[in-house]
Formats: sequence, structure tokens, C-alpha cells
Amino acid sequence: MWGIQRTRYADCNGSEASEVAEIVVNIGGVKQVLYGDVLNRYPETRLAELVDCSLKSHEEISSLCDDYDPDIAEFYFDRDPEAFKCIVELYYYGEIHMKRGICPICFMKEMDFWKIGADFLDECCKSHLKEVQDELAEIAERVRTILVDREGDPSAGACQRFQASLWRLMEKPESSVPAHVIAILSFIFILISSVVMCVGTIPELQVEDSEGNLTEHPTLEVIETVCIGWFTIEYLLRLISSPNKIKFALSFMNIIDFMAITPFFVVLILTSFGAGVMELANVQQAVQALRIMRIARIFKLARHSSGLQTLTSALKSSLKELGLLLMYMGVGVFLFSALGYTMEQNHPDTLFTSIPQSFWWAVITMTTVGYGDVYPKTTLGRCNAAISFLCGVIAIALPIHPIINNFVLFYNKQQVLETAAKHEIELMALRSSEGELRAAPEHHEHVCSAGVWDSSVSSCHSETYLPLLKDPRGGSSMQTPSMETSFESTAEASEYFIS
Repeated sequence: MWGIQRTRYADCNGSEASEVAEIVVNIGGVKQVLYGDVLNRYPETRLAELVDCSLKSHEEISSLCDDYDPDIAEFYFDRDPEAFKCIVELYYYGEIHMKRGICPICFMKEMDFWKIGADFLDECCKSHLKEVQDELAEIAERVRTILVDREGDPSAGACQRFQASLWRLMEKPESSVPAHVIAILSFIFILISSVVMCVGTIPELQVEDSEGNLTEHPTLEVIETVCIGWFTIEYLLRLISSPNKIKFALSFMNIIDFMAITPFFVVLILTSFGAGVMELANVQQAVQALRIMRIARIFKLARHSSGLQTLTSALKSSLKELGLLLMYMGVGVFLFSALGYTMEQNHPDTLFTSIPQSFWWAVITMTTVGYGDVYPKTTLGRCNAAISFLCGVIAIALPIHPIINNFVLFYNKQQVLETAAKHEIELMALRSSEGELRAAPEHHEHVCSAGVWDSSVSSCHSETYLPLLKDPRGGSSMQTPSMETSFESTAEASEYFIS
């Protein structure tokens, strides 16, 4: 028998204190003795309702526990004994702390059974519970997306179904083989366009125009035009099929796509106005700037690479560490550039003409680049340079480890979420097959083997199994959300998906 020892007190005459009500509970085969005055500290809980069970009928007692033995006055509960150890802490310490290894979602169900609110959880446990709920909502969202990609919305019209199919074709490479082929083609066009842009700057491959100026080779221009045509058609199809046009237009990656095709059409329009317009200095500078903007198309690779997307998300989660790195470097650059100028200004051949001009020397020194175009010539200046690059190495190394750690954690989390979502889809398929077997009245063997099928399905449930979607066996069909379904919070997503 386990439990927290109760202290016994004696009255002033030396006799033992009057007996209080003792409640014997059996939690999953583990017995414990509780005391009525302790349980009555929280009278709204299920354990406190057991104190006055001697005045209740057998039906009322049965509604409070799974079984009751009147001979030994023992209440039996088919619950987790490890979780009950945490539940009992409330009556002695006023708060509950989840032990390591207990699933927070399952523990919340235990608290609901014992009629204990979530407000009694310790703060650290609340934060852990919030993380698990967020992950659960994200898995539910992934499952919803997979279901919509596979089955679509049966209540949508013909036009909406065509739009959804076109959206999956252009935006979801994993939804079908044609979508995967289009994604590969888009990736190839991005690489070809980037290579053409680089090769076009080689003087040996350029040709002279009528005025003797070097321009891109006509063959490269044709390849560039074909690539831009593909990018334009791809962007327009994605825009037309997008369920939310404003969100699509304001997305960062879609802004990159728009910037990748805009320079070509702007230059084409300016060229159509004639040579007189193109000879203007401002127009030439604008055209040159637009041509430089073509480098933005390399960022289109991030839309087809989960690794780049993970890196971007990891950097977003490491903004604090990146801010610390910039702050360290900023302070160091200002400090050592000022010291370097002060120590070098009296030298006749000094290269430190001002503190702002010394910023460049401080940056390349603290980052251990050292181009050698600016360097100290005095002994004190060289000592300052040695200290500056040592401090630079330390300043850069300190925030790097948290940034790498965030990337590893984020990448592992994404892998776990993807695996959990696929696992949930497989379990849904098993439960759907089970429902079909139960509903088939043709063969009696199917009904007889239901128990075996139940055991096989339950055995598929791993320790990480989370019942996300509605079970289709309860008489109603499985709830499949449409593409327009969105969630304002994790609580709404959990309420929609959690069974």
C-alpha cells in the first residue's frame, strides 16, 4: 500500500484524537487509505463524494465508482494508479504535478474523471500541456489536409471541385503523379533560369549590338523567355485556383514568385516604347536594377525544398539568438573601431582616417576575414586587433549553439508530426475497414471474428497514438472537413478533430 503518511494528533488529556472517516480505494489493483477530512478540502471532487457514501444507496455508489465491496467498504476504480498518485497530491499540497512519462492528454482525462479542474495544475505542467495541445492541433490540421487532398469536398460544386483539383495539381506535389511531375518541371526551370542568368554575364558568350554594346546571346534570351513563360503560367494558375486570393498574393513565397517574373515584362514594355526611351539614363538604371532583381527567382527553390523551409522556420524561432549575435557584434565593432582610430591616428601612414571608416576594419577583423586592405601599423593597434578578433570568435560562437539546437529540434518535430499524421491516416483506414466488416450481414464468420479484429486494431495503437478524428463506427459517417475549413485557435481545432 502506498500513499502519503497521515500525522496523528493527540488531545490535551493524552488520548488519541477522535477517529475520522477512512476511505479505502483500489486504483487498478493498488490499494490506498484516504481520510475524510483531507478529501473534504475539495468537496466538489469525486473522492470527496465518497466520504458520505454510507448515507447513499447502492445505485448512487455505483455511479461514483466502477465497483464497491460493502463487506470491506472498498471502492474499486479501473483507472491508472500512476496518474492517481499525482491526483492525490492535490489534497495534500494544493496543486497537481504530472510525473514524467505520463501523457498530458490522458492525464487531463483522468482529472476530468476525478472532477478536478485544470487550474490546479502546476505552471510547468500547464506549459507542457499547451505544447502537446498545439502539436495535437497541428497533427489534426495535417490529417485534414491529407483527407481533403485525397477525397476533396463532396458537397462542393463542379466549378469548386475543378478549382480544388487545379490547386492540388499546382500546389500539392504529393497529391498525385501529375502534380509531382509538375513540381519537378518547375524545379528544373528554376535551375535553368538561374544558370542562364549567370552564363549570360560571361563576356565571351555575349554579342555586340548595333551600337557596339555587349548584350546577352540570342539563344540565352530565348531560353530565358521560355522559363519566364513557364513561371507566368504557373503563377497565374496557382492564383486562379487559390481558395484565398488575398492570402495567396500576400504570401512571402508568392511575392518572390511575382518579383521573379516582373522584371522581364517591365523591360519588355520599356523596349516596346522605342530606342529613344531606352537611351535615357534613368531608364537604363531602372532596367539594370530590374535585371538584378532576377536573382530573386533562386528563392523559388524554397517552395520545393522542405529542408529550406525547415531552415527558414528554425531561423524565425531563433530571432532572439540572432539579435544577441548582432548586438554583440555591434558593440564590438563600435568599441574596437574607436580604439583602433585612437591608437593609429598619430601614425604618419595611418589607414584609419575616421571612426566610421574604421568600422569596416572592425567588421572584417571580428569575423576573422581580414582582407588586408586596412590594417594597424602601431604596436598598440596590433594588440587591439588581436583582442578584437578573439572577442569576435567568442561573440559569434556563443549564440551559434542555440541556433543549431533550434534547427535540430524543429526538424525532428516536423518529422514526428509527419509520421504521426500518416500513422493516424492508417489507423483511420483500419477503423473504416472494421466498420465495413461489422456492417456486412452476408457471412456469420465476420461477426464471429469481430473480437479478433478488435484486438488487432487495438494492438496497432502505439504509445504515441492520438485519436484525432471522429470514429466512423458510431452510426454516423466519418467527418471530413472541406478546404474552406479553418481554425481560429488550437482549442477549436482540438474540439473539431479530437474524439
